[in-house]
Amino acid sequence: MSRYARHLDRSGPTNPFPGLKALERKLDREVPHRLGSNEGLDMPHRALKARFGGEVATLARAYGDAEAMEVRQRLISLLGTPLEALLVDAGADSLMALALRTLCDPGSTVIASAGTYPTFRYFAEGQGCRLVEVDYHDAPGLLAPDLDALAASAGHEHARVVYLANPDNPSGHLHSDADVLALRDALPEDCTLLLDEAYHDFRDDADAPAAGEVWPGVVRLRTFSKAHGLAGLRIGYTIAEPALIDIMHKVRIHYAVSSLALAAAETVLDHPAETAQHIRDVIARREALAEHLRTLGADVPPSATNFIAVRLPEAELAARVHRELLEAGTLVHRPAHPALGHVLRISTLEDALVPGRLAALERALETQR
Repeated sequence: MSRYARHLDRSGPTNPFPGLKALERKLDREVPHRLGSNEGLDMPHRALKARFGGEVATLARAYGDAEAMEVRQRLISLLGTPLEALLVDAGADSLMALALRTLCDPGSTVIASAGTYPTFRYFAEGQGCRLVEVDYHDAPGLLAPDLDALAASAGHEHARVVYLANPDNPSGHLHSDADVLALRDALPEDCTLLLDEAYHDFRDDADAPAAGEVWPGVVRLRTFSKAHGLAGLRIGYTIAEPALIDIMHKVRIHYAVSSLALAAAETVLDHPAETAQHIRDVIARREALAEHLRTLGADVPPSATNFIAVRLPEAELAARVHRELLEAGTLVHRPAHPALGHVLRISTLEDALVPGRLAALERALETQR
């Protein structure tokens, strides 16, 4: 049985507008007179220039490179991933939706952990999928997706997709590559592992050779939103088998990534030292905040992300602390799913370490001791 959605298991459709950059690469020369794509190239953009500068105005006028060649070439240098195994799109969320459109028909069964990143549920239900959830491992010092339960459910339910965030959101837990690959091997032959690696850059081994590997049967999603600070520009990439990438292109919005987002990603990839220092700073803050809260008696599982999870004894207490923090002007995240209603997720920004910023949580912890 094909692993793709039924209507895509044929030739076509193909992108009708591959864009100027693709044409120039095909011709191996520049095309200086752009009279064919109906862009607003003659818009003066006086207001835009005044606010953002001339370069932003220039980028805004024209469609970006639909093939994101410059970003992909930089990723090749960084990761060693083959060009044909890379696809750039408007963030990991967009890639998640794209993967589901590629792999699932209405009525297809998909599997996820109960309480994991909720956008997967949102896209799966929007695609008409049947979502089956399995419980987390939830024990002292451990809050993690249960890989054995995910594999067992996929086999029992004849699933087309299993979703795993690794490192996990909202727990921060990191499974080893060996464990992830064992999960893949345990899945049915026509089931794809949708591996959300949005927080990959915060792993201790983020630069290991395996970071750029193409894993058969796996769609690896990455983003520039976290470690690279480009959340507002919406850009990310996926690593997958070239045959799967080709099918994803059949249902992709080919100009979803703006010219500004492409240029920004190229720029941050050209300055890796800045990103590396930022990651070190985030990790230092993460460990400092975790240690501070643990000294107050908090249950803070290890995290391999840019946030920590605080596991409180009951959902009612977590809801109260969340409400009191918000009333004081501080927003932390409390998962909406009842399975993880006792968890608070806190981004490890410098602001989180300001004395008193998390006062409601600190009071609750002191009361519980």
